[in-house]
Amino acid sequence: QWYQRRVPITAGNYKYTFFVEITRICKDEVVCLPLSVSRYLNHMSQIAICTRISDNIHLMDPLTLKIGQLNAGQYFRDQFDAICHQKQLREFMVMNIEPVYNTDKQYGSYSHKHQLADVWVLPLNSLGTDDQEIHTRTHLGNILQCGDYVLGFDVAHAVVNNAVFDKMKQSQLPDIILVKKIYPEKVKRNKGRNFRLRRLRKGSVTETVTDDGDYNDFLEDLEEDPELRKNVNLYKRQKPQWMAEAEEVIAPKVGLEELLDDLVLEPADTDENGNMLTE
Repeated sequence: QWYQRRVPITAGNYKYTFFVEITRICKDEVVCLPLSVSRYLNHMSQIAICTRISDNIHLMDPLTLKIGQLNAGQYFRDQFDAICHQKQLREFMVMNIEPVYNTDKQYGSYSHKHQLADVWVLPLNSLGTDDQEIHTRTHLGNILQCGDYVLGFDVAHAVVNNAVFDKMKQSQLPDIILVKKIYPEKVKRNKGRNFRLRRLRKGSVTETVTDDGDYNDFLEDLEEDPELRKNVNLYKRQKPQWMAEAEEVIAPKVGLEELLDDLVLEPADTDENGNMLTE
């Protein structure tokens, strides 16, 4: 806390510093749970995927669809880290897929948004070679088809520096953990996006323009996850004629009913610096 006071005038300024500790885990990362956390989550597998970060950490076992949540107190009581971050995921192509319907679900909560499936995949750098297809089980059975691209964690060839992971038996580990489906032609998808975001900067409303890959990944997450974008204001994007024709990519899109009309300020409503005037 810092305090400044003007002696001749009965006025003062206060400045506060807040210390905030946040989780080291992000969405779509693979984690290795300690045994105590696994038992608390109704004996969920120690290898899980983080599906969402909010006021709770949402986890799911991709091999059984069992789900669980941890609040801040539970997480910081027995912390754990990701064993595979988003940038470390490899690209695979789906060669064959078979849905799995008959599974013995024991006690606990299970996801109803996903579908189990047996999948055979090949790394993209192995296409056209004699490499054998890799079999795994995934939670993405409701959206994957033959020929689709998917990001996954290559457990069999990964070098993981994690004490909990090192204690696990190899028989408990799958060869690959598929995390999320990806869509090709990212450049066309970015150009053909029908919405944009706005943010406040120096008291005025300006458009967020950036070529950063992380920002584009965030926009893709908004398109693919209705729950994520329900509290985000999305504005209609005016696309040029040449861009409106094509850039039609097979990928999730935001419906027009979810978009807000863009705010256009008249010249009389702004000052000489473009800042909005208020009464």
